[in-house]
Amino acid sequence: MRRPLARPDGAGVGADHHVRRGGGRDGARRPGAAAPRHRRAPRLPLRKVTTVTEPYRPSDATLRFYPEAAVGGYPHVDGEIEFYLRVGALVGPESRVLDLGAGRGQWAVEPAPRTRRDIRNLRGRVAEVVGCDVDPAVLDNPALDHAVVAPIGEPLPFDDDSFDLVIADYVLEHVAAEDVDQFVAEILRVLKPGGWFAARTPNKWGLIGLAARAVPNSLHTRVLSRVQPERKDIDVFPTRYAMNTRRRLRELFSGHELFVYGDEAVPTYFEQHRAAWLAASLYGRLTPRRMSSTLLVFVRTAS
Repeated sequence: MRRPLARPDGAGVGADHHVRRGGGRDGARRPGAAAPRHRRAPRLPLRKVTTVTEPYRPSDATLRFYPEAAVGGYPHVDGEIEFYLRVGALVGPESRVLDLGAGRGQWAVEPAPRTRRDIRNLRGRVAEVVGCDVDPAVLDNPALDHAVVAPIGEPLPFDDDSFDLVIADYVLEHVAAEDVDQFVAEILRVLKPGGWFAARTPNKWGLIGLAARAVPNSLHTRVLSRVQPERKDIDVFPTRYAMNTRRRLRELFSGHELFVYGDEAVPTYFEQHRAAWLAASLYGRLTPRRMSSTLLVFVRTAS
């Protein structure tokens, strides 16, 4: 999971945001209201980053349970490919994209299947990809045209109706309950009418969500170091799960077109432990789709 747009105490980017003058939670401006004024984001130079060159090889566990991963490096139930294929269908050469919580671009700098990286990388396929994060590590993200370090407690530093697509990949689970409404309002504000918001996040009632909430945030790094020893501490962040159910998403995006479906991909959290992997795989196959580990969320804003 990538760095949340939140303070260490759980307050997010929207914590002290003020919804634009004349606007409501859905970002709609009232007739006759003064046009909101937001400062433009400073264009910070991206640092030169060396991308991955070493070949990728699927883990032994992946090859054991998904032997087709030997062909191209990915299994037939790859959640990342599923999500970004659909994201790619929403944009074109003229699109402007905001990657909210972009982080350091771990997927672009560490070994991964080439097909997965190619599908995920929007740079060069759209007019502009802007990354926004509270962490200066976003300046190291090689998949961005521009990077913005967002000051904590201020609105997103973009004009209204700036983007055709906003992506939040494994970010929603980090937003604190008191910040959710303003977080959503800022997303809707910077999206153009008819634009798309796309998110991938753990289901609060899925296996990952249940397990994460059973472990105190203070122990997440220690636990993940055992189940995913290759995972870096800088990629582990506190989780809140304040907007990770279908019902809550319907409430937050009321008035807009919402599409949510479950995805049960490879249980990579458990690939170092055969018994846990088997148990997680069996759980995923037997549980209803509504309890899938991951929710794929797509919202089309009202025109």
